[in-house]
Amino acid sequence: MAITRDKKQALVAELAELFAQAKGTAYAKYQGLSVADLQDLRRAAREAGVTIKVVKNRLVRVAMADHDTYRAADTGALVGQLVYAFSADDEIVAAKVLHDFAKTHPTLELAGGFSGEGATLSAADVTDLAGLPSKNQLIAEAIAQLLSPVHDVTNALSGNLHALLDGVEAKATA
Repeated sequence: MAITRDKKQALVAELAELFAQAKGTAYAKYQGLSVADLQDLRRAAREAGVTIKVVKNRLVRVAMADHDTYRAADTGALVGQLVYAFSADDEIVAAKVLHDFAKTHPTLELAGGFSGEGATLSAADVTDLAGLPSKNQLIAEAIAQLLSPVHDVTNALSGNLHALLDGVEAKATA
């Protein structure tokens, strides 16, 4: 059954809004996945704060053409049955969700993506992005590196203090 023009325009408007808010977008070929598998993917994406859409590639092209950032992006790879993952919070989480799901469902094949700046990403780029640590993990690692000298100084001072107290205690008992 064909979609009416009004529904298509509503879908294009929704996609344009998703692209406008997206910091990262990834897409994958999903041919061969069952409906239950797609529901599992949607559930995993929802938990990660990612929006999953299955729409015609033509509507995606129209939505991208409506947005200045994505107007010049190469859409030649948008061929076949594709599932789109949009992330408004993190640049890599959309790629990570699709990549992690593809590990357990080999019929899902990463096909590419778009950065928040409108750059077209190849499947290899999306796979590389998915291998990066999450934003929160990177922040935690940076804070740990910044606090490392503080912890070292604290440990050194507390070690000297303990040695001094042990020496005073030894003198007092002698």
